[in-house]
Amino acid sequence: MDRKKSIERIRRLLVREYGRREWRRRGEPISVLVQTILSQNTSDTNSGRAFESLLNSFGSWDKVAGASIRQITGAIKSGGLGEVKAKYIKQALGEIKQRRGGFDLDFLRQLSLEEARNWLLALPGVGMKTASCVLLFSLGVPALPVDTHVFRVTRRLGLLGLGVNVERAHRLLEKLVLANEVYEFHILLIEHGRKVCKARNPLCGQCVLCSLCPSCVRVGEQSDLRAG
Repeated sequence: MDRKKSIERIRRLLVREYGRREWRRRGEPISVLVQTILSQNTSDTNSGRAFESLLNSFGSWDKVAGASIRQITGAIKSGGLGEVKAKYIKQALGEIKQRRGGFDLDFLRQLSLEEARNWLLALPGVGMKTASCVLLFSLGVPALPVDTHVFRVTRRLGLLGLGVNVERAHRLLEKLVLANEVYEFHILLIEHGRKVCKARNPLCGQCVLCSLCPSCVRVGEQSDLRAG
């Protein structure tokens, strides 16, 4: 199977179903970094509230970095796991300021994808998905974040082997997707995962990818879905 050709067919079918997705900057890198840390293990709504509360409580990243973990925890409590996330946010901001003398991360755009991601991965609380989100959503660098939806859908489509974990999936998928299509592919997979290729009771009968999917459950057939 030529996985690059398969991915292009998948992308075209998803574009036909959901429409084009053009890249737009979601904020400065430091904001996207903090937002992504806050989004871990919670809903977009809760993490959004926590981010707004953090900004309203302190007003600047300098003040957040200088606040106590207890103070930060109080500001972000709506996002869940407040103390853990507060520690990561404080430590990451402190590390960034120590390395760069401030919080401007636009310099990452001048590095290669791997160099930029490794720089971010060295920060406390930053894993592959968080680093990739900062690069893609803020800087337009073609890093492909693999969240639960992207991982589930690509595994069911047979693009990832059963032994591939989430961490390895980032680099494997990036090699298969054209750089200028990474953002659109990522967003479309998330939308498809939320609406059709759900973790439980996927709507295979409504799936535009069914003819390409080895996990698709067709009428009158039985198949064991790889839940991811």
